[in-house]
Amino acid sequence: MGAHTKTDLKAHIVWVPKYRKAVLTGQVAIRVRDVIRQIAMEHEFPIISGKVAKDHVHVFISYPPQYDISKIVQYLKGISSRVLLQEFAHLKKQFWGRHLWARGYFAVSSGTITDEMIQTYIQDQEGEPVEDDSRFQID
Repeated sequence: MGAHTKTDLKAHIVWVPKYRKAVLTGQVAIRVRDVIRQIAMEHEFPIISGKVAKDHVHVFISYPPQYDISKIVQYLKGISSRVLLQEFAHLKKQFWGRHLWARGYFAVSSGTITDEMIQTYIQDQEGEPVEDDSRFQID
């Protein structure tokens, strides 16, 4: 990223164990939290907030533009799955096939301005008058 570039990218990510099993309790929940914190720190996407529920995980992160959300989720789910299945024998028995987490995830971006604010900002910019005022709208 260049010296003249500023970003403020944030995302809320949620994922679940396979079969939505309620296995994220006790020591497993504590270890999930600690592993996710470690992954985020190593890959430099700070966790703003998060929660480990018995059958799903929420993280709200800030991330640099060189990361895709899909890559961030790959790190979070892949590394945490490997660590947890190695450390907790009872999970290894329940989740055969080396997969703790279900396929997929939910992700939504977050920001401090609304879509309407961006549209108003663009409309208020100076530019050459255009006969057709549709600007960049393509139907």
